[in-house]
Amino acid sequence: MTAHVTVGLDGTEESFAAARWAAREAVLREVALHVLHVDEWPAAPELPDSYVHAVAERADKLLQKAVNQAQEDHPGLEVVAERVAGRTADVLTAAANEADLTVLDSRRLGGVSGFVVGSVSLAVVGSARHPVVLLRADRAADRPMAARGGIVVGVDVYRPCEALLAFSFGEAARRGVPLRFLHSWTLPASYGYAAIMDPPAGEELGERMMDNLDELVDPWRKRYRGVEVTAKAVVGSAAYQLVEASRTADLVVIGRRSRRMPIVPHLGHVAHAVIHHSPAPVAVVPLPASRTRR
Repeated sequence: MTAHVTVGLDGTEESFAAARWAAREAVLREVALHVLHVDEWPAAPELPDSYVHAVAERADKLLQKAVNQAQEDHPGLEVVAERVAGRTADVLTAAANEADLTVLDSRRLGGVSGFVVGSVSLAVVGSARHPVVLLRADRAADRPMAARGGIVVGVDVYRPCEALLAFSFGEAARRGVPLRFLHSWTLPASYGYAAIMDPPAGEELGERMMDNLDELVDPWRKRYRGVEVTAKAVVGSAAYQLVEASRTADLVVIGRRSRRMPIVPHLGHVAHAVIHHSPAPVAVVPLPASRTRR
């Protein structure tokens, strides 16, 4: 398949809302929409044919409904529907690895067997090699594409994040919304007493953080001159700061560091906090494993 956006569909209203969000994203990117349903149920010999046929018929109807809705909302959009049998997390991860972007409901996603609690979505976002957007359908899926909040991006100035910057600026340019970059930091323990006795010491470190952030973002500002950009270095927990910023955002973008020896899907505590508490859609961009540079 050529360039496309993939969305997982399980028949819930949440997954249909994700499909609507994905369709809009496909239009913005000028690519096809791939709607994927996973048949995950015990394919035991004792299952009656009537049950198997009923399951297949239901899945086909769900896919057709999503296709019809996408083409009705966006005439001319190419939509491809597909049913695949297998373990939901594995199938969706494989599909995400082939897509430009994958969209999943963050609270509930599974096959007809009722795989819930969002564990499938977390497994996919923790393993996929390409960006995945997770959203809470009840709060964000049908918000306008260019609401006032723009895109909030969490960055670590000490680690390479070119993929994160490329994704963020690309999204902002396509949507015509501003970008807000946020780097959170805390004073090293050794600064604790000094910062009390000599406040300018802490201020100097804060200015250095802001300089590092500007240095990171400036080349991309020049490349995307039409994108309104603000950058801020703040003291405090990265998870808390991003969740707070998400309350007025259209989209939150965070990175996920790949493990050098991947064994199981992995998400850091900041990504977990943002995914679970952000009312805005959260895009998770995979980044290479790297050592912190100071």
